[in-house]
Amino acid sequence: QVQLVESGGGLVQAGDSLRLSCAASGRTFNSYAMGWFRQAPGKERNIVAAITWSGGSTYYADSVKGRFTISRDNAKNLVYLQMNSLKPEDTAVYYCAARSNMGRTIAVFDWQYDYWGQGTQVTVSS
Repeated sequence: QVQLVESGGGLVQAGDSLRLSCAASGRTFNSYAMGWFRQAPGKERNIVAAITWSGGSTYYADSVKGRFTISRDNAKNLVYLQMNSLKPEDTAVYYCAARSNMGRTIAVFDWQYDYWGQGTQVTVSS
């Protein structure tokens, strides 16, 4: 069983930066692929970024490429999402997710993930 707790969300202005953190419990964290998803009001939950167990491979949604960076620190059981040049359309609840199997592969669909955090709100004003 893995528990995920996100932090770092908040209200910022367009152009600002935020760094989200996801703290994971469990001794096998370093074998999990991880992902960040977001869900805006009235919209589906979509992938933002994903990373393999080693951090050797990453994936970004087209809408955030060049602005967001996903990384992980397996020694600390942490995953990060650095968000730069934020736009109002980035406003959403951001979720951290863990995939317990096939940690060497990138997963982009929410059904591929086994564990979810409670989410953290990011609001970007124009």
